[in-house]
Amino acid sequence: MRIAQPKPFFFEHGKRAVLLLHGFTGTSADVRMLGRFLEKHNYTSLAPHYRGHGVPPEELIKTNPDQWWEDVLAAYNQLKDAGYKEIAVAGLSLGGVFSLKLAAEYPLKGIVTMCAPMTMKTTDLLYQGVLKYARDYKKFAGQSDEQIEQEVADLKTKSMPGLNDMRPLVEGVRKEVNQIYTPLLVVQATQDEVIDPNSAQIIYDEAESTDKELQWYEESGHVITLGPEKEQLHEKVLQFLESLDWQE
Repeated sequence: MRIAQPKPFFFEHGKRAVLLLHGFTGTSADVRMLGRFLEKHNYTSLAPHYRGHGVPPEELIKTNPDQWWEDVLAAYNQLKDAGYKEIAVAGLSLGGVFSLKLAAEYPLKGIVTMCAPMTMKTTDLLYQGVLKYARDYKKFAGQSDEQIEQEVADLKTKSMPGLNDMRPLVEGVRKEVNQIYTPLLVVQATQDEVIDPNSAQIIYDEAESTDKELQWYEESGHVITLGPEKEQLHEKVLQFLESLDWQE
């Protein structure tokens, strides 16, 4: 059975806007529940898809971090163009890296990073994530196991040149963290199996924000937004957003 793929979303509900950013090989589905929760509490949220995400993996391997950053900026400007003057951002994994980059370069009301890396694995390990994405995507598309394995085997013979730009991206953003003065909530899952959890401490320590907090979640893995402590996470994000000095 073919299952519909996730789509970007724009939940308009209130003057306070939050840009929600998914991770590498993720989609808006990773932050949809958070978006719906915030909507109930009178927050507007916009979650874009980066190029190559939420589409066949054969398209993903043709994209790169520069294009994804362009998509983040396009979403930020979409909120601006829609009349939202004050914008906060919350990002998961790579989305957290982009959240920090956005805060270093553009005015934001607040930042939430969730399991955001400050060090980067090898491209070989990153490509394993691409292959997992490929299997999941093709399974949701209703393909047979035989067809999936055949197409994933074909993907194994290819490469994703854009992965070579991931390390410079993360290292570049890490150098920008000390230029961030925006209120900051750093969220990290203790059982994160994808990134080095010490990244959270690096972000917290190096940001110049006077209003900052580091929150650990003991029972959660990397995709914390879908994990067993997601309700606690939702409440914490809301508490942080409510503490900001919104002008409306």
